[in-house]
Amino acid sequence: MRDATGGRAEANTLAFERLTKSEPTLVDIRLAGEVVPGFTPDTILTSGPPTPWRDYTGGQREGIIGGVLFEALARDRDEAIAKLDAGDVKVGACHDFGCVGSLAGIYTASMPVFVVENAAFGNIAYCNIYEGSNPRRLNYGVYDEGVRDRLLLVQNEIVPVIAEALRQTGTIPLKPIIKRALNMGDELHSRNTAASLLFMRELTPSLLALASEGSDRITRAVKVMTDDQYFFLRLSMAAAKATADAARGLETSSVVTAMAFNCQGFAIRVSGLGDTWFKGPHASVEAKLFEGHGEDEITWMGGESIITETIGLGGFAQASAPALQAYQGGSYATMIARNEELYEITVGENTDYLIPALGYRGSPTGIDMFKVLDSGVLPAMDVGIAGRDGGQIGAGVVRAPLACFELAAEAYRQRYS
Repeated sequence: MRDATGGRAEANTLAFERLTKSEPTLVDIRLAGEVVPGFTPDTILTSGPPTPWRDYTGGQREGIIGGVLFEALARDRDEAIAKLDAGDVKVGACHDFGCVGSLAGIYTASMPVFVVENAAFGNIAYCNIYEGSNPRRLNYGVYDEGVRDRLLLVQNEIVPVIAEALRQTGTIPLKPIIKRALNMGDELHSRNTAASLLFMRELTPSLLALASEGSDRITRAVKVMTDDQYFFLRLSMAAAKATADAARGLETSSVVTAMAFNCQGFAIRVSGLGDTWFKGPHASVEAKLFEGHGEDEITWMGGESIITETIGLGGFAQASAPALQAYQGGSYATMIARNEELYEITVGENTDYLIPALGYRGSPTGIDMFKVLDSGVLPAMDVGIAGRDGGQIGAGVVRAPLACFELAAEAYRQRYS
């Protein structure tokens, strides 16, 4: 009989140390098919637990089809569906490939990805590049000529400039950017305004050197990096994935190492239970919708950007970002109260990610599934809201369903006692 009490406390302390001592570092930008292990040209990745193609619905299904068309694996929509039905095009889960997906989380082999290495523990994570500020995006379940053109612009014109500047600059540690951005009004999920500017500052000397070779392409790249608040999110996600994965697979640990949506529901992974996903219903949501949209349009099509919440960012650092009131609704007092209650369900306070509004208290870090069950406090996450017809229709705060934690706890008891 294995110890599931004292051993759990020690394992959770170790998981917390790995979460806080990780050093995510941007080392490269490469095509997914070149650098992601096991990624074949006929593979499309999407968010959430591994799921048979036939079970994908709505915007997530449309996103997968769009990925097939973007990669020119089929001539039209009907042929794309036929190839997916036949298994000629394979659908994989982002996390199984070391990737993390925004909303529908569509990855294809030709898409460029940030390569982020955890310098403290050696593991690597990947995230593809932000598509731009248009609400109609592939990761929001839309694929049309405009989406295709924007993806190609990012792939063929923007990323080569950023990649060239990065190689001149050298590797970029991401934790210092995240730490400073928290002091400048970001929570590194739904708000990344300061982080995007700080990241561009790291590249500025190299961008200026490149400008002598032709300024137009540099101007376009800078505009993409600073156009709105979301460019750095993909780096934040990769940093969080590289950090959280360092705490995976610790015997007897009850710390959550990943959370994800897909069109079927919500799911979590727990350190001491390996890579098993524990699934539940969809999360509950409080949303502020864009003008012209109603709650009956809200739909779920995936999402793994909530990996940021597993390491003490996003909803777990919400008090750092008062400007989110205007974006996702609610009051700043509510945001602070929500943030404070999350300390009840975490192992400790982050030693690096500090929240000015809470007297520079470290953000609550290391979700312990048993503390969730004992307290009844559910993890809070900042998210974008997708519409049933595709595209983003708003933003808000979601709460994880209790059922995932109940299933994980039962599996834990069966394994360890």
